[in-house]
This record gives sequence, structure tokens and C-alpha cells, in this order.
Amino acid sequence: MPDAAPNRTLAALGLILVYAAMLGWVDNYVRLIAAEGGLWQFHATRTAIALGLAALAAPVLGLRLRPRRPRAVALRSLIHAGAILTYFGSLAFLPVAVAAAGLFTAPIFVALIGRFAYGHRVGATGWAAIAAGFSGALLVVAPEGPGGLSPAALLPVAAGALYGLGNLATREWCKGESAVTLTLGFFLAIGLVGLAGMAVLALWPQPVPEGAEGFLLRGPVRPSGSFLFWTAMQAAASLVGVSLMVRAYQIAPAAPVSVFEFAFLPFSALFGWLIWGDRIAPVATAGMALIVLAGAVILLGGARAGAPARA
Repeated sequence: MPDAAPNRTLAALGLILVYAAMLGWVDNYVRLIAAEGGLWQFHATRTAIALGLAALAAPVLGLRLRPRRPRAVALRSLIHAGAILTYFGSLAFLPVAVAAAGLFTAPIFVALIGRFAYGHRVGATGWAAIAAGFSGALLVVAPEGPGGLSPAALLPVAAGALYGLGNLATREWCKGESAVTLTLGFFLAIGLVGLAGMAVLALWPQPVPEGAEGFLLRGPVRPSGSFLFWTAMQAAASLVGVSLMVRAYQIAPAAPVSVFEFAFLPFSALFGWLIWGDRIAPVATAGMALIVLAGAVILLGGARAGAPARA
């Protein structure tokens, strides 16, 4: 049937839009979690809930969870855990759309690391996209100029670098692993890091600022109903969202689906405005557009060159 491929691509777009809308919505409530809980307890609790849901679903769906390369999966999981810890840590200080823009610099770092670590071809267009992407990231994290650059604003870009490295590890080290195995490996890694952070802060407590500013330094606390509810929503949305994303990659070419993922940026900005009244500066909006353009050029360019577009 001549229209089968376009129809499947449209179906993949629909799945990605639902995934982006779900996570764009639920990530905006991390600031409620940050106001009373800690980053480490949040991730430990979220992992416990996610693994419990996965344990219930695995026998029903016949999922294979055992990794083929345990060491590679463990290292990849730790790298991605570092990326997401950094991303969620930045949500206590920055609007979700700004933090997401930093995270979505990942394709740029994939191209850079792939070039210098694995000799992947970049080309003139790729280098131009990398330059545009970094320019866009600078506009997002410092819309008022270099003088307005703060350590907190750099966290999302650091998250993007780690996420890009983790994506490259997925391609280079974890071939043949199932998406479920990699997802659960990530949750296990970030949960263990969360437990370690809770233990360190319980043994050596630090002065904790009030509210969301204490998100990174807050040790274990008695969780409230709000903390547990929004953490459970995070766990459920992450599992369902990843399942939708994986299905999208199964039914359509990787390159356009990778570009569809940038829908998370406008959704996160929209929900930030609707829920909290967050407004993104025009300069930062232009920076987001540059990041999206750069990522699309790199992803689609990789597909044309015959390399896997999705890391």
C-alpha cells in the first residue's frame, strides 16, 4: 500500500505528541516536590514505584529484563542517571522549558563525542549545526548576556552533555539490548544514586535553604501526601511515556521520530505558562528554535549518511 509509511509516520507523531504532553505536564510539578522533599529522596521513591509497576507488568507482557552485556548496561545507566539527576536538579531553579532546552542539546554532544571518540563523520553542515546549537543554548541559559550566566543555568547543558554521551553509549555499547532492559537499568541506577545521596545527607546533614532552593541539599524527610502523589505520577508518566516513545521508533523511521521529540519544548513551555504563569524571554525562545534546528539537521543528516539517527 503506497500510503502505509506516511500513515505509520503520522501514528508515530501522535504517540510522540502524547509522550511529550504527558512529560511536559508532569515535569512542571517537580517544583512542588522540590518545595518539601529532596532530589535524592525523590529519585529513590520514584524508582521504587517504577520498578514495582514494571514487576507487575513484566509477566503479563512477557518482557525480557536480563541484560546481555551487564557491564555496558550498568555504565550506560549511570551516565543517563547523572544526566537526569542534573536535569531534575535544575527544575528547582529554572522553568521546565529552559531546562528541557539544555537537555535537548544532546544530539549536538552526540555529534561532537562521536566525531572525536569514534571518528564519525560530521561535515560542514554538521559543524554549522553544532555552532548554531551552542549559540542557541547560550541564548537560553543567559538571555541577558554572559553577565547573567549562573551556575544553575549551566546545569541543563551539563545534563545535555551527559545525556548525549549516554545516547552514544546506547548505540556503541548496548546493541541488542531491549528498550525495557535499558529503561529499567536507568531507573535502578538513578534509584541507587538517590539512596546513596540520602545516606550521605543523613550522616552529614547540610544547612538546607527553605523551599525549592533546598532541593539539592535536603536529606530524607517524612514524605507528605503531595510528595508521594506527584512522585507516583512521575513514575507512571515516565514508564508510559517511554513505552509510547519506544513504540513510535518501532513503527516509523528513527530520524523523523527523533525530530518529533523536540515537541517536548513547546509543551513544557505551554504547561509552565498555564500552571505557573512562566514566561520565556523572546531571546530564549529564539535560542530554543536554534537548538531544535541544530538537532534536526544533525539527526536528519545522520540518517542520510547511513548512521543510526537515534542514539
